[in-house]
Amino acid sequence: MKRFALAVLIGIFAITVSGCAVNFYKGKPEQELKIKRLTTQVEELEQAKRMLEDRLAREIADKQVLLEQTSRGLVITMANDILFDSGKAKLKSNAHDVLKKIASVIREAVPDRGVGVEGHTDSTPIKHSGWKSNWELSAARATNVLHYMIDECGMEPQKMSAIGYGEYHPVDTNDTKAGRAINRRVEIIILPKEVTKKSYDEMQGKLSDEARIAEESRQTTESSSVVK
Repeated sequence: MKRFALAVLIGIFAITVSGCAVNFYKGKPEQELKIKRLTTQVEELEQAKRMLEDRLAREIADKQVLLEQTSRGLVITMANDILFDSGKAKLKSNAHDVLKKIASVIREAVPDRGVGVEGHTDSTPIKHSGWKSNWELSAARATNVLHYMIDECGMEPQKMSAIGYGEYHPVDTNDTKAGRAINRRVEIIILPKEVTKKSYDEMQGKLSDEARIAEESRQTTESSSVVK
């Protein structure tokens, strides 16, 4: 089962990077070499995942942290409550230990990988916290996580990016309290080596543009309602 999962992840990475399927068994020499490199990369991410599972065992058991191996890379999802107070972007003191553990694993297991930090909120409108919208709040949170990991955990700034998506990339419904709690999160993505920081930034920039258009549309709709 473990080998099958590894093969599936290699296939996903290969398709993500090259844009086409790869014949695993009868490829050209350069394809076989590429698959070998991807195998090594996935194994490195699997090793990082095991190290994180060990060092974050308590947080994972408390459902404050979730680890997932995806086509984007190794995704570390942290519940908002472990990092920030409601409507705030300043890191809580108990977030420091979690971020230090994550940074230590990245430095030890995958020091050459790019790392993306993504902020997400629920769809509850901003009322009293002073932020213009959830978009600004999510961006500030992601940026503060990035700064802490660079300034206090020794991460290399040239390998890191931060972006905020506001409420526009939910992973659960915003119609329930439990769903909104799941949507309020920060994700740290350890990228596949074949995905450069530049290509990741370009991809995330496109998604950010989509979020910006959605936010502008929402604000226009609200303004029209006020006029009426």
